[in-house]
Amino acid sequence: MKICRTEQHPDAYPPNTYMAISSSNVHMARVAVGGTFDPLHDGHLSLLRRAFELAKNDLVVIALTSDEMARDHRTRPVKDYEVRLKNLKTAIRREFGRRNFRVEKLNDLCGSAIDDDYDFIVVSPETEPVAHRINRLRVERGRQPIAISAIEYQLAQDHIRISSTRISEGKIDRHGKVLFG
Repeated sequence: MKICRTEQHPDAYPPNTYMAISSSNVHMARVAVGGTFDPLHDGHLSLLRRAFELAKNDLVVIALTSDEMARDHRTRPVKDYEVRLKNLKTAIRREFGRRNFRVEKLNDLCGSAIDDDYDFIVVSPETEPVAHRINRLRVERGRQPIAISAIEYQLAQDHIRISSTRISEGKIDRHGKVLFG
């Protein structure tokens, strides 16, 4: 199996998707995506949208960071896992309708992506290095790498990326509208 960017296959998958080329005709559908998702914003929705596009009607596994992991990596406040889980599920139903998804608690950087079978992992530029690390660990364990689908950052009205930190600081809203200079 080899990994290639899908610019060579523009009609097959969204841009900036790396796909695994194999000789089998296995339908590629199981998709992983992860994050803290607090506060949930248009950049997160873009990640989820790509995951559901790739999965079609198959499974999307969303790794939601545990409270310990979320708080260890941030100085800003983060809502409790159960609140983030409820908000995430509500947003998925509102934005994407009924879809086949599962949310799992992420207690470390890689979660189930190291050992479980996935066809794609959807990432942002910020999290793409983690996907490459996951693939290195998978190869070390004798597993096939996961195809990486990287989305672009969603930009706010001021052309700076939408981020949970900027929203928490009151600089922008979850859609990227600037709230103050």
